[in-house]
Amino acid sequence: MTSVCLPAGDVYVPVTVDENDVYGGIFKLLETIRPNWPKEKISFKMFTDGITNKLVACTLDNSNNDQSSEDEIVLVRIYGNKTDLLIDRNAELRNIKTLNVLGLAPKVYGVFENGLAYQYYPGVTLKPDSVIEHKIWPLVAKQMGKMHKVELGNNIEKEPMVWNKIDQFLNLLPQPFSIEAKQERFTNNFGSVTKLRIEFERLKSHLIKTQSPIVFAHNDLLLGNVIYNKDAGTISFIDYEYASYNYQAFDIANHFNEFVGLSIGDIDYNKYPSKDFQVSWIKEYLTEYLSATPTPHDVEKVYTEVQHHSLASHFLWGIWSLVQYELSDIDFDFGRYAVIRLNRYYELKNKVFKEIL
Repeated sequence: MTSVCLPAGDVYVPVTVDENDVYGGIFKLLETIRPNWPKEKISFKMFTDGITNKLVACTLDNSNNDQSSEDEIVLVRIYGNKTDLLIDRNAELRNIKTLNVLGLAPKVYGVFENGLAYQYYPGVTLKPDSVIEHKIWPLVAKQMGKMHKVELGNNIEKEPMVWNKIDQFLNLLPQPFSIEAKQERFTNNFGSVTKLRIEFERLKSHLIKTQSPIVFAHNDLLLGNVIYNKDAGTISFIDYEYASYNYQAFDIANHFNEFVGLSIGDIDYNKYPSKDFQVSWIKEYLTEYLSATPTPHDVEKVYTEVQHHSLASHFLWGIWSLVQYELSDIDFDFGRYAVIRLNRYYELKNKVFKEIL
């Protein structure tokens, strides 16, 4: 396992990027972290894939210079409304800096009141059709294996984050929702917060019987958080908001759950990976994680644990989506997404629980 010391010193910029004047706020940020960039040569591109934060690429038009394109682009992530209730931003920054030293995360250029500015990774985010390509998925498996070998240090508690995080999200659920129509929709689909809490305790009582190792995990490896650089033949992970120690099987299961798509209209559970694919993926992963060729028993054990922790992934993000349904101002139907994830949980749970017992 690899352990490192954190680099000292962050560039803090006392700027708040207002959603009504995003580019004006970013210009103020760049005056500190990129003081040599002429304002008239800076262009912006707003990415639309995220459903929690806003992400803006800031590009310097430096066509007469020999600098690499990476040096001419800064990514600015603006935190979503009240996401500080969901995410430990100090832990997030610590995780990114730790992983950057190991070559597993981008460099942080600056921290501002409601976001981060960090290094651009050239490449494209994955899609449901590309994540299963043979030239790509082994790279993802190996990258996760490398990350799971990271040790944060003796002062960080190695407890699985999933239980505390679900409990935190349940505590954030409003009783009732601030809008009557939202409360009615919630009641019709889920009954009550108490009912969800009872289901959570049942889920936890079953899954703590599994023996998946506790590793440093990404915990949110949706396809938009995986960057494929075709020219370099590399994979990079981004957005470590939920990174923490957790069950190994949860991180793998959570990634597999994302194969079906994120856009509500495009989610298709027929795209969930087959057992043959998962077994091949897990074998590649374990080869990196164990630094040795895994036995068939090793692979089958992890595969079984992944099916169990797939339930925890659905439940976590279902409850998360209900919190966002109340808090978020982003144009996304979080209520519908919660229904999709929690319905999938209820659809699978009896079969999986029977296998555990």
